[in-house]
Amino acid sequence: MKSQLGWFLLVVAIALPALALAARPAAKPEPQLAHMVFFTLKDHSQASRDAFVASCQKYLTGHEGTVSISFGTIAEDVVEAPSVRDFDVALHVVFENKAANATYQKHPRHVAFVAENKEKFAKVRVFDSYLAPATK
Repeated sequence: MKSQLGWFLLVVAIALPALALAARPAAKPEPQLAHMVFFTLKDHSQASRDAFVASCQKYLTGHEGTVSISFGTIAEDVVEAPSVRDFDVALHVVFENKAANATYQKHPRHVAFVAENKEKFAKVRVFDSYLAPATK
């Protein structure tokens, strides 16, 4: 009898904390963070733009916490009002959350990217936003 009671108490001691966790409402997931950067280069030539895109590929891809990344040159043949036309290269990164962006910003490869390219920048604009969940 004592043995059965001991087993019962052990099972209860193990199960109660798990049941308490399961009964709590799930934490709301953090929103993804979209990090959009528009670079205006001092040299607007296609060769300069292509070299800059290659640098983005080298330093900015493959970071932990990145959901997606893309970069490319301005679509010069797409002219629609009110399109902004004063940039050469656009970078679009979606991070899992704000913390992933913070880690990326301090990462040695990101720091090296900025150090290698900052003299090429005439202007840099950064737009960060939280993304609403996509609907189908």
